[in-house]
Amino acid sequence: MRPPGLAPALAPALAPTVFSTVGVPAGRRVQLWETHNATALIGLDVHATGPLEATEVNIALPEVQLARVAGSAHAVRRTSNVIARSPADAIAVYLTLRGDASFSWADGTRAVRPGNVLVCETDQPFTRGFARGLEELVVKAPRDTLAARGAVPRLRRPVVASFGPGGATDRYARALARMTARATRLAGPSPADEGTILDLVAVLAAGRAAAAATAHRAAARCYIEEHLTDPALGAAQVAAAIGLSERQLSRVFAAGDSSVPGHILARRLRLAYSILRRAAGAACPVADVAARCGFTSATYFSHAFRAHFGQRAGDVRREASAAAQGF
Repeated sequence: MRPPGLAPALAPALAPTVFSTVGVPAGRRVQLWETHNATALIGLDVHATGPLEATEVNIALPEVQLARVAGSAHAVRRTSNVIARSPADAIAVYLTLRGDASFSWADGTRAVRPGNVLVCETDQPFTRGFARGLEELVVKAPRDTLAARGAVPRLRRPVVASFGPGGATDRYARALARMTARATRLAGPSPADEGTILDLVAVLAAGRAAAAATAHRAAARCYIEEHLTDPALGAAQVAAAIGLSERQLSRVFAAGDSSVPGHILARRLRLAYSILRRAAGAACPVADVAARCGFTSATYFSHAFRAHFGQRAGDVRREASAAAQGF
């Protein structure tokens, strides 16, 4: 029987995939980079004065695409022809980690520096330049999916904010950067929560027009992500942290067909699954993994895990261990 408040499980998230032009003949790099991005993220025309060295780590969630991109100096253009050939009707979020960049659209040009987040329409023409290379995180969220989180106006110009330390840091941008960075790291990636990412993108794109319930839910879910392994985490702690009453917080989650305890449980189970699937996690006793994920009872964890995923935690661990040993 499924524990109370726990929604049916989705298929466990896939591991990150990696595409790189490094080692590819120089004359084919741009074409292959364009082809990869058109499939995995956003269609672009790419221009490089020298051999393009670029690497992209991708995560494909059911609705959202995440990426970590690093590359040498180049420029990309999303022209009207590219949009017609590869429409997306989505919001793109670029979180700059390294390298100054420029973003040009019909009415102007904006400099983008490390610690900046830029939010824009995928289907309005733009040009991005990286004169000295780049490293960034990217989120692409479909507009029709965002619509369920309140009205997100069409962006005539990009929205730019900060997610870096100090200054006028946008807490939603910072939370999105942290979540995307964890999901796209190759060493021990953390499973991304798509609902939270969609809430964050909706709030960043809508700004002051964002639905209050979406903003509150985003803040609550982000707090949960940061304190997920705390065994004492509960609705009272979350509500106090974001400035709501427990009753208000309960209504916010209920509007999204969830509950605070159910959401915490589902996220802990997903974290446990991802740990058990790793080579390092496959060597850990199940009880230790449960404790690392905030569970105080190994027995309850085992029951909840099987109800959620349809598999015993021990079986997942054994499969991962066998795969690591090449059996």
